[in-house]
Amino acid sequence: MFEKQQRRISSPWRKRTRQAEDRTDAPAADRPGLLWRIVQGWRPWQTVALLVLLFLTTVGAGIAVGTWNRICLGDRCPSIAQITVWEPEESSKLYAADGSLIHEFFQQRRTVVALSDLPPYVPQAMVAIEDKRFYGHEGIDYLRFARATVEYFIYGPGRPGGSTITQQLARNQFTERIGFDVSPARKLREAKVARDIERLYSKEEILEAYLNQINYGHGWYGIETASQNYFGKPASQLNLPEAALLAALAKAPTRYSPILNPERALGRRNLVLDLMARQGYISWAEAEAAKAYPLPTSRARGRENQIAPYFVEWVRQMLDDRFGEDLYRAGFKIYTTLDLEMQAIADSALKAHLAFLESEVTDYEHMTYEEALKLPPDSIDWTQTPYLQGMFVAIDPKTGHVKSMIGGRDWNHSKFNRATQALRQTGSVFKPFVYTAAVANGFPISYVIYDAPLELDQYDPEGDSSWIWSPKNYTNRFHGPMTLRDALRRSVNVVTVKLSQEVGTETVAQTARRMGIRTPIPRVAASAIGAASVIPLQVAEAFTTYANLGVHVTPQPILRVEDKAGRLIYESETERDRVLDEQTAWIMLTVLRDVVNAGTAARIRRDYLAPEIPAAGKTGTTNDETDVWFVGFTPDLLAAVWIGLDDPTKIFPGAVGGGHAAPVWGAFMQRVYQNRPIPHPWERPGGLVYRTVDKLSGRLATDYCPLDAIYTEVYLPGTEPVEECDLHQPTPWGTDR
Repeated sequence: MFEKQQRRISSPWRKRTRQAEDRTDAPAADRPGLLWRIVQGWRPWQTVALLVLLFLTTVGAGIAVGTWNRICLGDRCPSIAQITVWEPEESSKLYAADGSLIHEFFQQRRTVVALSDLPPYVPQAMVAIEDKRFYGHEGIDYLRFARATVEYFIYGPGRPGGSTITQQLARNQFTERIGFDVSPARKLREAKVARDIERLYSKEEILEAYLNQINYGHGWYGIETASQNYFGKPASQLNLPEAALLAALAKAPTRYSPILNPERALGRRNLVLDLMARQGYISWAEAEAAKAYPLPTSRARGRENQIAPYFVEWVRQMLDDRFGEDLYRAGFKIYTTLDLEMQAIADSALKAHLAFLESEVTDYEHMTYEEALKLPPDSIDWTQTPYLQGMFVAIDPKTGHVKSMIGGRDWNHSKFNRATQALRQTGSVFKPFVYTAAVANGFPISYVIYDAPLELDQYDPEGDSSWIWSPKNYTNRFHGPMTLRDALRRSVNVVTVKLSQEVGTETVAQTARRMGIRTPIPRVAASAIGAASVIPLQVAEAFTTYANLGVHVTPQPILRVEDKAGRLIYESETERDRVLDEQTAWIMLTVLRDVVNAGTAARIRRDYLAPEIPAAGKTGTTNDETDVWFVGFTPDLLAAVWIGLDDPTKIFPGAVGGGHAAPVWGAFMQRVYQNRPIPHPWERPGGLVYRTVDKLSGRLATDYCPLDAIYTEVYLPGTEPVEECDLHQPTPWGTDR
């Protein structure tokens, strides 16, 4: 029975065998093919099934080919040309005047490094964990791809993908075209672009691009930036466990961050080391030794943007206007004028003085900075800080190079730049523009105005209202007849207002504008004593005209910009414009020197600056004591100081520029000139006239004038006095002397 059963089962094959044997002598062309010989013995349903299978296979293949060809129709995938010219985004670097790196601008913080500069275990670690068959495929690992496809249809989206390093590079670099959605269509687009990349680039080029492109967590893109931030060293100096950790981050940089999730990071890093040993890159002994290496648990670099943050942001805005998005991805090298030593000196001087005012002035009643620091961080949401604020800017008056800038007391509390954005009343700092307009229009600096009570009719056309304004001096006292020189040296309000009325408010405003005050100045009497609100940097800019004997210079924070290959793409030029003749500027300079030597800023000479250092400047105090200023300069350095509250309220009773702003300037200049050559004094121009005059009358001195009223004055030709003093006459006892 076994034989019959066996015969019955095998008979069809036996039949085919006999038929084949019978045809062995037939010509080869007449013998049936293998497929025919197999099918000939099939039952009809088997044949039909085969035909259906062949049909479906053909259709499926056609659909697959069509889908493959159509998956990138239009702009769904980057073209070959776009892939060929692709370059990774690279952060632009900002340097101080001495070449020190102070900041980076980026969308993805990245510094590109060549693969040849990396230790071999850096790429080995990445290949071991991310794509072990990287060197054997042409962009697609078909085994991983097939497994991922099956898992997608069985388990749905969310399962681990089968993307190779090349596919990941394609997806990350061309995200807008390929997308990040979890779908078969995206996988196909990714695979097609990966194949194109493999045809265009070598494995080494692909791996280099990948290492420089991916996110390593915390906004750090590229292996160089990651190495600097995690380990405080360049990627070329990475050791084995460090390389393994960075490779471990590629899959999920936040999940495996050693700073956020150290246990997960440790397990993932050790897995990389095991895979490297298993794949023959390192020995098992090396892997075990590397596992003992500690993880970084905090950032190696310090706080972001804490070197001259207000200066950096000011420069960023200027560069953004010029270069747009390229600033954040083109790898520019930006060289600035910032002097790090001066910046540190200014920062120290301003902060120390503000702290002193808050703690030592009895009548200071506002919140202090130290009190603000004790508040919970989430309770601080200030558009205006409640504590005392300050601004400082230093400029080389010859070149306009901005040497230091402080726009506020704490960048983390307020990013509002009080140097470039604030509008503050200038107080007496504006007065020199009134006197400059007068001298330029023929008023001798010995011109006498009587300091006495004044009433002016004022009218507001918008509100259709009028009133009487009576300006007051800071001391609430009047001084009688005063020369213009003495009135400015002592910062007398009433004389300044009277002079402005004689010269004309329009002339004063136009003079200030030519010198650098672009903020609109109302043509009203009160503007003469600083009622107008002005941007502080513009005040400093205007004073460069005095330091340069009539030449206005525009502040400039940027020296040059190079592309990442070192080619020059922008270079600044000093903008110099003569707005005053040398003689007028010299006369004003002599008055501003008097302010420092024997005027409202005499404390500078007494407490800070040696007499051999040439210096000039002007104090400023608003009538309601909300703002105090000092703007001063030497022949080669100008600096401006402002102190006040963001909400313009009285700082404290008795706040004045000479006593509460000038000390910051003095402390800064004192330290700067400890390590800096003393500049040569300004050179007096020719074409000036000198006369000995009486300071009470402003006329030529006579033998009857008191010795303490006589001095030598300087004049523009034609403005010198010709009449003798008539205030002092002989007496029966002789002269007034």
